[in-house]
Amino acid sequence: RALVFIAHGAGEHCGRYDDLAQKLTGLNLFVFAHDHVGHGQSEGDRMVVSDFHVFIRDSLQHIDLMKKEHPELPVLILGHSMGGAISILTASERPNEFSGMLLISPLVVASPEVATPIKVFAAKVLNFVLPNLSLGSIDPNAISRNKKEMESYTSDPLVYHGGMKVSFVIQLMNAIARIERALPKLTLPILVLHGSSDKLCDIRGSYLLMDTVQSQDKTLKVYEEAYHALHKELPEVSTSVFTEILTWIGQKVSAAGETSHT
Repeated sequence: RALVFIAHGAGEHCGRYDDLAQKLTGLNLFVFAHDHVGHGQSEGDRMVVSDFHVFIRDSLQHIDLMKKEHPELPVLILGHSMGGAISILTASERPNEFSGMLLISPLVVASPEVATPIKVFAAKVLNFVLPNLSLGSIDPNAISRNKKEMESYTSDPLVYHGGMKVSFVIQLMNAIARIERALPKLTLPILVLHGSSDKLCDIRGSYLLMDTVQSQDKTLKVYEEAYHALHKELPEVSTSVFTEILTWIGQKVSAAGETSHT
């Protein structure tokens, strides 16, 4: 009934979306994803990318391949965390191509602790001198309140557990600057899900997104107390997240189907 492209977050890989993909294929949707460069089973140094746009380019190429095989189907894009940033920039390159975008805890603004003017300046200087310097790794405790999910994250050999390099942080900051320019151009239907206690991607980014996009059809659902990976949260949260996503996509796909028949 539709194509759904999933963009995973920083340091992880697309295999961590299997449970969500299974539920979506149950709705007769064609779900596809890949590991971004420097992630999972893809090539390249871990969490290194020459330019953030490489992620967007690869996503568009993958979407084009699938569209060639299924030219009549509507396309939706779903992104988590850094994958949210990738989704926003991918959709903004092709404003009329997507029937909807779903964002789980998207990266839209830099967290205030990370992006003080002094730290931003220091990172830019370091990027010239020591681009491979590690700035510390992602704290697994900030991913989810679900102990079982935290353990699976920590023990997953395809998840990158090392430090984030200066050069990668600079690329994330470049992406945030591009997103700021892209948001006012977006008009597609958008569903955003965010946890109020997310320490990795500031929820203020999701509020900013809701205020800035031109979409008539936009929804933000906030999960009180929930952490970053809502689809891997405590069962009551992740169950609700899956239901929200399936219901929303079901509605968009039906609407897109009706439009194509009229």
